[in-house]
Amino acid sequence: MKPVYQPDPIGSESTANSLRGGQRSSRRTWLASVGASLALAGACSKPSGLKLQGSGASFPAPLYTRWFQEYSAATAGVTVDYQAKGSGAGIKDFINRTVDFAASDAAMTEAEIAQVDGGVILLPLTAGKIVLAYNLPGAPPELRLSRDVYTKIFRGEITRWDDPAIVACNDAVSLPAVDITVVVRSDSSGTTYVFSRHLSEISPPWKETFGTEKSINWADSNRFVKGPKNDGVTALIKQTPGAIGYVEYGFASQTGQPMATLENRAGNYVKPTLESGQAALAGTALPADLVGWLPDPAAEQAYPIVTYTWLLCYRSYPDPRQAAALKGVIRYCLTRGQAISGDLGYIPLPIEVAESVVAVAETIRSGSE
Repeated sequence: MKPVYQPDPIGSESTANSLRGGQRSSRRTWLASVGASLALAGACSKPSGLKLQGSGASFPAPLYTRWFQEYSAATAGVTVDYQAKGSGAGIKDFINRTVDFAASDAAMTEAEIAQVDGGVILLPLTAGKIVLAYNLPGAPPELRLSRDVYTKIFRGEITRWDDPAIVACNDAVSLPAVDITVVVRSDSSGTTYVFSRHLSEISPPWKETFGTEKSINWADSNRFVKGPKNDGVTALIKQTPGAIGYVEYGFASQTGQPMATLENRAGNYVKPTLESGQAALAGTALPADLVGWLPDPAAEQAYPIVTYTWLLCYRSYPDPRQAAALKGVIRYCLTRGQAISGDLGYIPLPIEVAESVVAVAETIRSGSE
């Protein structure tokens, strides 16, 4: 018989106690206790043939795909499907109600939310790092880029790898005399939104010229090459000597692309590690609506470009089965799913954030309620 995932109802006393208990013990202990309460056994109580369809951000797609496949395999009668189209396309699908949920690294704006009858719930399910991956034969083992340098590269002002400003960041080592090819997104992208928000925070010239957008009017230059989604940008970097581009950490890691060590707000050069991502999250509290940004984390060892990414849900679903199944998926992602986040390059949510998201997810209703 197919194993069945049967979590305690979202918002139940056992859920709250498990989450709060994690604050008094290690994450390992918390996940173990939660895992024990999410036994994959028993008869299925859900009707067969229920499918939840989602679309949106490519940033969390590897993790979401893993989560949804595992949940679907473990839950008889429920299938969760996700198409990584980019945040902009996902928001459009969500507004048009062609999906049951969507995902975006750029939380919906008030204007976008106003287009959805009945309201929207935004739930951060994971967090991740945006890295500057590069393809530079002859580069030093660790390539350092200051805040001034990487903003100027993406503004089109630094055009060669042997530019004195880059050399100065790397202890005056010799860098190859190669033109820089900048790889950027061609689609409406939450990754672009987060990256441009960070650049707007640290660079007044960037903010004035480009601002914070899901689509950027990049410098008109043959050195700027565009690719769709995170995997498209990663592929272009890998096949283009001299290239640099911004992608979610996992995409660069899985393809073996080197990633720059970046200067953070405290003036330290920090590598994109799990620990530096956790340091960034630790200093930021989410507001009641769960929409919070980390455009320039202040912690000494924080990686400078870190973001939450959100699941977009309707406040009410016409079919009670949809509401129940979606709550089950969310519960799975916030508990058992967090244990594998780090393996795929994402940052497990702080326990207090997971607890807040569980509480908000409880408010999802069905048409009969």
